[in-house]
Amino acid sequence: MENTLQGLVEWYQTLSPDSVARAGEFYAPQAHFKDPFNDVRGVPAIERIFLHMFAQLESPRFVVRDVCRGEGSAMLCWDFAFSVRGVAYRLQGSSRLEFDPNGQVSSHVDYWDPAEALFMRVPLLGWVLRKLYKSLSAT
Repeated sequence: MENTLQGLVEWYQTLSPDSVARAGEFYAPQAHFKDPFNDVRGVPAIERIFLHMFAQLESPRFVVRDVCRGEGSAMLCWDFAFSVRGVAYRLQGSSRLEFDPNGQVSSHVDYWDPAEALFMRVPLLGWVLRKLYKSLSAT
């Protein structure tokens, strides 16, 4: 697991359209990948998610800030920077990784808030969400 984890972190931080094809080095053939927009199984589906990211976003880049290791699992804390139509975005999130006996990722679940990161910036929707968040806040 340790070798896979180190290589995986390096791969995420240098990910490019050309390097997406290396996903099979890190992910088990039927690995599960879930984020706020996707829930897929298998390396080809995971590769499509990353290729879609490059097709939709300008200069997407992950920076892994922290790695917490468990027995057969790890948690990555990361920053994700990108642009859309010249507008820069940065969001923080985490990934929970589970490894199979061969040291490959069998489950990858991303945790981040699409409302805070993206939807709050949409003019009318952002106003509605800010009002909702304020009404639910204890402070």
